[in-house]
Amino acid sequence: MFELDIRSRKPIYEQLMDNIKELIVTGILKPDEKLPSVRTLSQELTVNPNTIQKAYRELEREGYLYSASRKGYFVAPVDQVEQKDKLKELKETLQALLKEAIYFGLTKETLEEWFDEIKEGGETDDSRQRSNEDV
Repeated sequence: MFELDIRSRKPIYEQLMDNIKELIVTGILKPDEKLPSVRTLSQELTVNPNTIQKAYRELEREGYLYSASRKGYFVAPVDQVEQKDKLKELKETLQALLKEAIYFGLTKETLEEWFDEIKEGGETDDSRQRSNEDV
């Protein structure tokens, strides 16, 4: 379910957060769906429980998860107010990335192709190529 690269410079808890976000954004994890317990996931991934707990807490802080006392962590339903704030934050991040991409020659047509590929649930050719290079 989760892919972690122990050789990566990116901390394990951030990799786990990215994995969970991806599952939520793509609809694999549904609102109010229970996530594996900290103990279960730490045993499954052979990762310190504190690392799992840190990832879950950060995702809760960011609005992706919520916790229920003694019941665990669940996928948070999308709240319209939080959604607007998150979109504003993403817009700022995307603008910075687009400026850099345009500098390196990104065209509107290529960006539209990437957008369509991602919206259809696939990866862009570039991201597939990068993941193949990592292997």
